[in-house]
Amino acid sequence: MPLVSMRQLLDEASKGGYGVGAFNVNNMEQIQAIMEAARETRSPVIIQASRGARSYSQDKFLYHLMLAAAELYPEIPLVMHLDHGNSVETCKSAIDLGFTSVMMDGSLMPDGKTPSTFDYNVHATKEVVALAHAKGVTVEGEIGVLGGIEDGHGAGGTGLEHVTDPDQAVEFVEKTGLDALAIAIGTSHGAYKFSKKPDGSVLKMDVLIKIHQRLPKTHLVMHGSSSVPKDLQDVINQYGGKLKPTWGVPVEEIQLGIRNGVRKINVDTDNRLAITGAIRKVFVETPEKFDPRDYLKPAREAMKKVVAQRMTQFGQAGHAGDYQPIPLAQVAGQYN
Repeated sequence: MPLVSMRQLLDEASKGGYGVGAFNVNNMEQIQAIMEAARETRSPVIIQASRGARSYSQDKFLYHLMLAAAELYPEIPLVMHLDHGNSVETCKSAIDLGFTSVMMDGSLMPDGKTPSTFDYNVHATKEVVALAHAKGVTVEGEIGVLGGIEDGHGAGGTGLEHVTDPDQAVEFVEKTGLDALAIAIGTSHGAYKFSKKPDGSVLKMDVLIKIHQRLPKTHLVMHGSSSVPKDLQDVINQYGGKLKPTWGVPVEEIQLGIRNGVRKINVDTDNRLAITGAIRKVFVETPEKFDPRDYLKPAREAMKKVVAQRMTQFGQAGHAGDYQPIPLAQVAGQYN
């Protein structure tokens, strides 16, 4: 199956009332883990790369790994998405390379750290929409600012400094014509999201529900939505790690979001924790090992288990064969 438009996946998810996990990658093993989980659960999937990942793996390596995934798993609808594009130029480079979906994060200035103005965000996002839709490529935008920093991108803070305003969200969607809207509801990048299990004082699900009520046909996106399970933390610490106690976004809160318009859920930290714990375990239990395959195979398997679990929890499991992919050229015609 060729790489497909994220808009098609999210439209289908909306019809079916489920969410689709978007999993970050940096290398071959992570892509393999995601695709094996997708096959095992029969799930459509979004694989995404940040600017940091594109730099680390180099664009051509990453793109051809994605083409290999599409070739080796022809039954899986597969999206290649740019996560947190910091400028029109960054998004254009991804579109030109062959990404089928891009995020223009105009909530921050091109430095990826400084909160922008509403007008700047509208202008940059609208420009990307024009470039992308001409080629059938999906556009995600963001209104409000997430907390934390990951891959050098983020404003820091707790995530409560710039919670999305529902009125601005409506205006932003109307002015940009984007396909998916990321909102800030108190989540943040990285492992250290909350110092206790989050409640309504730090995770603003009420804001999400209000936005969905105002924008019932807009696909909402939850960023910073790793659940940071204690068992994954414990494995790392058992084998020499020093993670401080931390809490992520509970799966039941994500499922509440899915019932209220969330169609894309970003997960990265959980997979990093699974990989790191598996590698540490090999190093401690079999210190004589030195072949990278001896620790990358269990790392890949550990990540696959987490991804498969999230696919089931988000409701996308079993939906890979529901529809035929629409060519990007045809999608482009639908935007006209």
